[in-house]
Amino acid sequence: MTSLSGPKTDSSLEAKLARLSPGQLDCLLLVDQHLSSKEIAAELGISPHTVDQRIRQALQILEVGRRQHAARLVAVHRDPYQRLIHQSPHIEGRAVPGHLEGAVGIQIRHADRAGEAEARGIETEQMPLVSGSPLPLPFATRSQPRNEMSTSLRLVWIILIAIGATFSAGMYLAGLESLARMLGR
Repeated sequence: MTSLSGPKTDSSLEAKLARLSPGQLDCLLLVDQHLSSKEIAAELGISPHTVDQRIRQALQILEVGRRQHAARLVAVHRDPYQRLIHQSPHIEGRAVPGHLEGAVGIQIRHADRAGEAEARGIETEQMPLVSGSPLPLPFATRSQPRNEMSTSLRLVWIILIAIGATFSAGMYLAGLESLARMLGR
């Protein structure tokens, strides 16, 4: 198997890629764009069977087992750029005259998890995670559009609602009794 990096990729990979036909290269470049055989066929104006045949032949020439791997080899060779660019998570703060501390603190840090920051006064761009209650709500919310509670949780909620309703009714009746005593009946 040929890998994307290493000593074998220089001369032997270039020789293998030079053996590919223009049609095979076109198909593999479209595979790298995550198109299916039918979509590639429509794009190139050929049949899906021809697309599959070209890709199979390219896999044999490149000696790889997966079409996506072959497509990456061709794409990296044709346009060798780094797809995911690493950028330092630290942004230097700039002093603004007249502001003690601007909207951006001394340093903004991308936390590994939302809201996680060390105690050195580092602010994050993400909102802190708000720990929800251990008991999920019995109705749909924006964050929880479906009610997927277990039967035991449903029973807990039924009991809690019944206790709350009983307490509310008792308070209502106690209030009515107090009102009746105040009015002198």
